[in-house]
Amino acid sequence: MKKNNMMKKLKPLAIFGTGSDVGKSVVAAGICRYFADMGISVAPFKAQNMSNNSGITPEGLEMGRAQIVQAEAARIAPHVDMNPVLLKPTGEKGSQVVLNGVAFENSTALSYHLRKDYYFKAACDAFDRLQDRFEMIILEGAGSCAEVNLMPSDIVNFRMAEYAGADVILVADIHRGGIFGQIVGTLECLPQKYRDMIKGFIINRFRGDIELFKDGVNWIENRTGKKVFGVLPWFNHIKIDAEDSVEIEKCPSIYSIQSPYSFESEIDGQKPNIINRQKPTIALIKLKHISNFTDFHPLSDINEIETIFVDTPLDLTKFKALIIPGSKNTRSDIEWLKKTGWDIKIKDYAKSGGHILGICGGYQILGEYVDDPDGLEGDSGKTEGLNLLPVQTILKAPKTTTLSRFSWEGVYGEGYEIHMGQTTISNDSVEPMLEVHQRNRDRLSDFDGAISKNGNICGTYMHGFFDSWGVRKKWLEHIGIKILCHVDDLAFQKLDRVERKNRDYQLLKEHFQRYVNIDDIVRNLKL
Repeated sequence: MKKNNMMKKLKPLAIFGTGSDVGKSVVAAGICRYFADMGISVAPFKAQNMSNNSGITPEGLEMGRAQIVQAEAARIAPHVDMNPVLLKPTGEKGSQVVLNGVAFENSTALSYHLRKDYYFKAACDAFDRLQDRFEMIILEGAGSCAEVNLMPSDIVNFRMAEYAGADVILVADIHRGGIFGQIVGTLECLPQKYRDMIKGFIINRFRGDIELFKDGVNWIENRTGKKVFGVLPWFNHIKIDAEDSVEIEKCPSIYSIQSPYSFESEIDGQKPNIINRQKPTIALIKLKHISNFTDFHPLSDINEIETIFVDTPLDLTKFKALIIPGSKNTRSDIEWLKKTGWDIKIKDYAKSGGHILGICGGYQILGEYVDDPDGLEGDSGKTEGLNLLPVQTILKAPKTTTLSRFSWEGVYGEGYEIHMGQTTISNDSVEPMLEVHQRNRDRLSDFDGAISKNGNICGTYMHGFFDSWGVRKKWLEHIGIKILCHVDDLAFQKLDRVERKNRDYQLLKEHFQRYVNIDDIVRNLKL
């Protein structure tokens, strides 16, 4: 593409971290919204992402969730050039490599490492295409930018920032402790040329009186000779889709809990699980290879219910419903369910008439078997499912990646599909759950999923199933929950996912503006 020389350009800005889950993605999203609202065309970029929480672009291509969030914050459509390399772990040592939005290969860590130069070239090409189209690029790093053993082959942190000619801001998380060690230790691990690229710091997740941290800010600036651009307080009033699975490491609940709970007795020496006494509670199984857990964020907006992730098998009869989420390694997660005893608990719950919903991998798990003849998610073979739905799944290429429009008994919604599986219904004891009316802008008439005759066991491939208020309300009524909330709460809950997210991006920008010295950051960004 020929460069548009008439377009004014700002120096790229890279947001790196002292570690994983320090807030890089959220900081980058806040900066994207800030510059977009200044009238600057800005785009996010991450050369290589590792996450099973992905999404679909308008072209039907796959990319990391964080860059989709940042694109939305920048008021632009997501594009795979913003995340050219996506690694989707299928186990401890292997990943599916998604290159420029398309499943490219299944790779071990070693084989991927040997092809790093190839992937770095693809990332540089994607960055160049973005820079041709936008005035400013916000790069995001990965993990710690100072992993000395990985630095020679790292294609997402300083090597990429150096190629882009970017200034770097280092984000550190004060909530996890050791803030001074995080910052100084990171600098000490870097060669001088990389230290010089770091222009300053943003300290994230501060609790308490910021005034009391002034001495800390002064110490950091005196010790490093670099600016602390801001100290961002912890916030609970803004919800930004997370990409890192660290979010759900806080099991049993990823959502704020304010109501009294009863504690189940310990099971096999495991920690007790928490069940709300006052609200209908929905359980979500935290699979070992869980993917797209942001599917369930819309449920957490509903004040009259509680949603919690559970990983230890327990009596499910106290829950209004059970959801089995997506999985990047369905057969492995089926084996985990059987090994831990979850399979018995789930089947007992189904026999009692409990409501179960499986989404994508969860849908496959509910079926008769999952067959992987080509070893797309690990060793080839067939694994028997939970046999709660008469459906059979074969994993095969090509991968389905679509933005989809669907309806459930006349209630319309929009979602997206990401799966290698092709699932068929094996007998007439169930019927399809959803009608699909559009995939990637192509109108069609198709069906998705399956629902049992009595309606208590359901499965669908549709991620984003709960994003539309009508579908959310219908499913809650389907499991016996009628929403009778205050009119103001109802008005918020009825907002579509896009509107709710846009509201949160604005709140994030305001939070960022209040606590970060933007002028210091942008002073030297003009090329």
